[in-house]
Amino acid sequence: MTASTSKGIVYPQSTDHTRIWEHLQTLATDADQIIIGGVDRQIFTTSGTWTRPANAILVHVQVQGAGGGSGGVAATTSGQAACAPGAGGGEYAAGWLTPAAAGSSVAVTVGTGGTAGSAGANAGSDGGTSSFGSLITALGGSGSSGAAATSTNVSNGASNGGSGGTGGDIRIPGGDGGNGQVISAIPIKFNNGGSSFLSNIRRATGVAATSTSGFAGYQYGGGASGPSNGASQSAVAGAAGANGVVIVTTYTA
Repeated sequence: MTASTSKGIVYPQSTDHTRIWEHLQTLATDADQIIIGGVDRQIFTTSGTWTRPANAILVHVQVQGAGGGSGGVAATTSGQAACAPGAGGGEYAAGWLTPAAAGSSVAVTVGTGGTAGSAGANAGSDGGTSSFGSLITALGGSGSSGAAATSTNVSNGASNGGSGGTGGDIRIPGGDGGNGQVISAIPIKFNNGGSSFLSNIRRATGVAATSTSGFAGYQYGGGASGPSNGASQSAVAGAAGANGVVIVTTYTA
């Protein structure tokens, strides 16, 4: 004689005194309780509240911090140039949680991309931190400095990628931005925006002798590339970093 669990696991059953069937029934019932019956995925591109689905077995959380904004560059005269560095990409973290550890509901924060520095030698702002309650956090990338006009060789140091968050089973720092360099009154376009785990780097822009703005960071969590000026150009603003994201995947029975 045989019987089946609710998900179709067949096991032997008997009414005699041989007890092995009882052990098989227990194994089948235990297996039946952990077989994945469905997947619930909630993608947060703005802050909100995660509510645990019914019959949750395991919760996988991915948290991506936001990218930094790049600084602006000052106006230049003849024989001058300016080149702002790129901003850093946001940190990424992920972790597996039991339903009990995750809780019945969690406040989700999605970091906002850093704002662009205004036209002139003005810094961009840092990207915001993303989090899944207090369980997993990922920091945003740093905004980059602005750049003054110069007739000498300079290298404006780029911003760091986000790092230093808490929680989770895996953590990947955001990519650093590229330096903003001027050599012989020409802006050298190494000022890319930093990558994140969920985005590529953002390349530098334009032709060296003219005025070029930076590019906004790629979704999700990418840092902005920096602007630059050749000779005799007006001041230019930076560009914005990309917002972060939180992805919660729940496996259910």
